[in-house]
Amino acid sequence: MAQSTHGKKQRRWVIKIGSALLTNDGQGLDREAIHVWAEQMVKLRRNGVELVLVSSGAVAEGMCRLAWGRRPEQLHALQAAAAVGQMGLVHAYETCFRQHGIHTAQVLLTHDDFLDRTRYLNARATLRTLLELGVIPIVNENDTVATDEIRLGDNDTLAGLVSNLVEAQQLVILTDQEGLYTADPTLDPEAELVRRAMAGDVELDAMAGEGGALGRGGMRTKLDAAVLAARSGTCTVIASGRTRKVLTRLASGENIGSRLEPAQPALAARKRWLAGPPTARGQLILDGGAIRALLETGRSLLGVGISAVEGDFVRGEVVACTDGNRREIARGLVNYDAKETRKLAGQPSNRIGEILGYVYEPEIIHRDNLVLVGKVRS
Repeated sequence: MAQSTHGKKQRRWVIKIGSALLTNDGQGLDREAIHVWAEQMVKLRRNGVELVLVSSGAVAEGMCRLAWGRRPEQLHALQAAAAVGQMGLVHAYETCFRQHGIHTAQVLLTHDDFLDRTRYLNARATLRTLLELGVIPIVNENDTVATDEIRLGDNDTLAGLVSNLVEAQQLVILTDQEGLYTADPTLDPEAELVRRAMAGDVELDAMAGEGGALGRGGMRTKLDAAVLAARSGTCTVIASGRTRKVLTRLASGENIGSRLEPAQPALAARKRWLAGPPTARGQLILDGGAIRALLETGRSLLGVGISAVEGDFVRGEVVACTDGNRREIARGLVNYDAKETRKLAGQPSNRIGEILGYVYEPEIIHRDNLVLVGKVRS
């Protein structure tokens, strides 16, 4: 097998396939295409690569079965479409892999499974057990019962989070585009394909577009997924699913699509969990001094550096730390609930007992329970 840039064998991959590919641009499930991808994944599996498949397409397939011409905006309608479409989607995969004697498993996750530590560890253990058994987990968001994932989440983000869960060497995001371009190639004839870059490079954001009518994510969500995946040392490849033998060619080391490498060493498992959830329970808006202390010296977050508190959270939950423009800088486990933190905002640590009548910890977030999540510059 080919070697990654970190010298590890590419033994564990997460593969994400987008809605436009799976549903033949909205015309129902493209079973022939699914069969082709499945055959490539079978070859990878037989060559010793463990695979997790993150699949879009449930809502789009449900829309087709229900004869809906446009993606609905109402949450309950989206959930109904997901429930109907999930049946056909999973059956199509199961049929293809069963022909090759490979078992599959359906795994439905929500963002809460990544936000709650116990559920996170349980999901990780289950996925790893399935891989040890030689099973290919087919992962999707649990859209049918979610309250906000359909509106706020996407399967690109899910793929990045799953890469952290299983500590994948490579995340492959198959889309209907060749990869990330420097500009929209349909509008700019001089647009060039970005062959290699660092995950999280802020210069890439200007190149990203928006999602299509069927899916929830565009190139921007794929870049964000690469940042998530990079936290476990995972390399991300964004490539066209219509490229002939794209998966087996990637496995042989061929340079296809856009490759986004981790900019920093992999985070420890607990730090990955802290950094991972796409939504936190609340926000702490920090002043410039606190931001510098976090970024430059790796200190704990004290109440004196907090300008404002948003959201409703309890002690021990994950909160985001942002600047005045709500750009996330870090996140961590808070030592005080939202009501207490509001009272402590802007106050020195030696006044905690005077203000609250008790002291849990001198820090709002201890540095051991805090991780930086900002992007990098090239």
